[in-house]
Amino acid sequence: MTALSANLVASKERNPDHVALRCDGLQFSFAELHDAAARVATLLEQAGIEPGDRVGIMLPNTPAFAIAYYGIMYRGAVAVPMNPLLKSREVSFYLSNSGARALFAAPAFADEATAGAADARARCWLVDDARLMKMIAGLPAQDSPVDRDDDDVAVILHTSGTTGKPKGAMLTHANLGRNAEVAVRTLVETGPDDVVMGCLPLFHVFGLTCGLNGAVLAGATLTLIARFDPRKALEVIERDGVTVFEGVPTMYSALLSVADQAAPDATRSLRTCVSGGAALPVQVLTDFEKAFGCAVLEGYGLSESSPAAAFNHPHRPRKAGSIGTPIEGVEMRVVDLDGVEVPQGAAGEIQIRGHNVMKGYWNLPDATAATITPDGWLATGDVGRVDEDGYFYIVDRTKDLIIRGGYNVYPREIEEVLYEHPAVAEAAVIGIPHDALGEEVGAAVALKKGAAVTADELRDYLKARVAAYKYPRLVWLVDALPKGPTGKLLKREITVPTSESTR
Repeated sequence: MTALSANLVASKERNPDHVALRCDGLQFSFAELHDAAARVATLLEQAGIEPGDRVGIMLPNTPAFAIAYYGIMYRGAVAVPMNPLLKSREVSFYLSNSGARALFAAPAFADEATAGAADARARCWLVDDARLMKMIAGLPAQDSPVDRDDDDVAVILHTSGTTGKPKGAMLTHANLGRNAEVAVRTLVETGPDDVVMGCLPLFHVFGLTCGLNGAVLAGATLTLIARFDPRKALEVIERDGVTVFEGVPTMYSALLSVADQAAPDATRSLRTCVSGGAALPVQVLTDFEKAFGCAVLEGYGLSESSPAAAFNHPHRPRKAGSIGTPIEGVEMRVVDLDGVEVPQGAAGEIQIRGHNVMKGYWNLPDATAATITPDGWLATGDVGRVDEDGYFYIVDRTKDLIIRGGYNVYPREIEEVLYEHPAVAEAAVIGIPHDALGEEVGAAVALKKGAAVTADELRDYLKARVAAYKYPRLVWLVDALPKGPTGKLLKREITVPTSESTR
């Protein structure tokens, strides 16, 4: 048996009474999770869902997501995880694009989900934890999981669509299974005694692989938070004795903002913190470790790489600001525009090759061919470099590069300097169209609570620390920066002010 469902079967057989899922007062043992998933598989079979058929999951981080997901795996079908906040038009696109025949959706978002499903001619089950358990209570459990081959698609994850319509990345059982196994064994070193914080959205590849799939494989407990809130996260860490925290950079910034409100020993159980999804500013990493006394290991990956590709491994030297070295079984390189490897230390596009690289984009052979070379290298769209020790560094996204008067300006470099300012909580540097220069550099900044600094002072602070062509001529203050469902900063949604008073 090679299917992801085999991991659930194995953990159930090893330790049936161990808590698999916890969400405040609700918990499921591995035996209970397995039984519920097997009953969902029967539900799907009775609804005419065959192995290989696609089924959407539009649920928040509660046990219902995990039960529906593993029920889909048990049936041998393909999961299409979706953000519960999608509007009906988007729901329709995700379901139609993947050819999904059914959807599990949260009652809280019933109007958008049902309208989108109807438009896509897909069946829609509205379920929360209680409703799902009631729905499957009278059904027999499917005898055993449908076996799937390594190369069979397990999940279709839609990319963010920042450069057009979202594309469905096809991740196979081997992609996701091997990535979770390598992460559990060599990166996070998760075991049955661990409690993993499940605050990353499970509909996103980071939360799915390193959170849900990893915890089930390791036989660990996954404690879920339906919606991330830093105070709630600290409360759950203390209450459940969380040992592994996995988050994106904005979560670490948010936790820092309430650090002074935490009980002295609230985070004493933490042994490992993992950051991914975007570059973690060095200052945020340093401040977090000082405030909470737990090392943060930064990694790197994307939906198309299942996601883990590189990591600051736990028993190797760690370099702040680096995404570390390639994980076991994965190669990485830095190339120029012609696909030729650049000299060590030079900037270029990062490419990835290994067991983690997706099968391709669903029904988009041309997009697949443009992204994966004939010999298997995945083009990431990220600008990076590699040092003499083989450690990789993200310089910026290719599409975020600012070209000011012919000079390349990498926003992350400027953002790192901004984060060093004691008053800055969040910062985003973007390119602004300029008649003479092509682009001008701008910076949107959110301040820490109670902090006081003017936009002019921040601009002067940067002017003293970076080259003249790099510093932002326009700096403006905002209450908060726009973020996506996983907590990533959404630069495309930043509004550039026109008033002189913001400068």
